[in-house]
Amino acid sequence: MSLVVQKYGGSSLATPELIKSVAARIRSAHDSEGNVVATVSAMGDSTDNLLSIASEISEIPDLRELDVLLSTGELQSCALVAMALKSMGKKAVSLSGAQAGIRTDSSYGKAKIAGVDTGRINEELERGNIVIVAGFQGVTHDSDITTLGRGASDLTAVALAAGLKADRCEIYTDVEGIYTADPRLVSDARKMTQVGFEEMLELASYGAKMNPRSIELGMVFQVPILVA
Repeated sequence: MSLVVQKYGGSSLATPELIKSVAARIRSAHDSEGNVVATVSAMGDSTDNLLSIASEISEIPDLRELDVLLSTGELQSCALVAMALKSMGKKAVSLSGAQAGIRTDSSYGKAKIAGVDTGRINEELERGNIVIVAGFQGVTHDSDITTLGRGASDLTAVALAAGLKADRCEIYTDVEGIYTADPRLVSDARKMTQVGFEEMLELASYGAKMNPRSIELGMVFQVPILVA
């Protein structure tokens, strides 16, 4: 039985209908592939809204407390996707970054992943669950919640794929695949069918919508990444 790790961004989860659509795609992957672990970002503009509220409370929010606050955005979408899957008759469980075993240093707001303990995820997969993991977050050795930096749900997905030795990591974006330029802005942008890690890093430096740290991690652990 194969194992696929998927990642869905905030624009894919902005409304209840979109969440149901994502859940249907995950259900389809589970039916065809077997084991599925999906990483999700916060819904729509949730992170920006939380930052705005924090700035109204404090001009310079405490970084530890800010990470606790921002992590709740991914937890919401994580739970909602799991609910949607259960309503479709699938066994599913939502896990925070800490529950999923994402271990980090204590650099609040830009934490680095120190390791991934896949024990809990493997237990849930053995129980027949689809596992939905809150992206963008982890936990320190002191059990403090951390966030990994903006756009880091990609990094969560690749780290999980590496730790679980998944067959591939699928990154779903609002543009299907990787192009030589943004096809919404450049009419003759070409879709690239296969891209090496080095070339993807270069494209990311020019604005391609994939976290450079996730590409670097994928290169180190040779994780096959599908951008769709």
